[in-house]
Amino acid sequence: MHEIEPYYRWRDDYIASEDERSPFYETEYSEFEFDKQIYNYYIHPQWDTFGSLTLYLKVLFVDYDRGYAIIELIGEWNDAIYNDIMLLKRELIELMIGEGINKFILIGENVLNFHASDDCYYEEWFQEIDEGWIAGVNFREHVVDEFRQNNIDYYINFGGELDDMSWRNLKPIQVFKKVEEQLQRRLM
Repeated sequence: MHEIEPYYRWRDDYIASEDERSPFYETEYSEFEFDKQIYNYYIHPQWDTFGSLTLYLKVLFVDYDRGYAIIELIGEWNDAIYNDIMLLKRELIELMIGEGINKFILIGENVLNFHASDDCYYEEWFQEIDEGWIAGVNFREHVVDEFRQNNIDYYINFGGELDDMSWRNLKPIQVFKKVEEQLQRRLM
């Protein structure tokens, strides 16, 4: 797992540690010291922590004018034991909402498992982003099934092209437009 880096090809467009409005502003990273781990497995030092013991993230891109953020995740999303959604919501999402972000693209291909608790924080997040949305892109099938079994797919959009999107060869605005298009089709 230590070889899985957060996506880096958009660094010419956005770096969270250089964004004064980012919760990760002025974060310094080591290229050589592996200080984060998921259970007994070290992960690449470029991932950001938000308080979870098993889930890490990287804010890949934020467009304050259009109100969207693209966030890549890695690890185990565990609401049952560690209440990861509460930590994510309080330590990152609320700050981003305060900066005008109301559309969230969560890239979940490196989320290995999901363990649900209740849906209160998901509902709260959904209600706070009036006219916005939350989309889950490329989450593994068994992880999406777990979200669905716990009715969290009411708040986070999964399915269709969102489950198998080739996003790495696109620019952030193209990813945003592609996701937005999928969500608009669902509303029609």
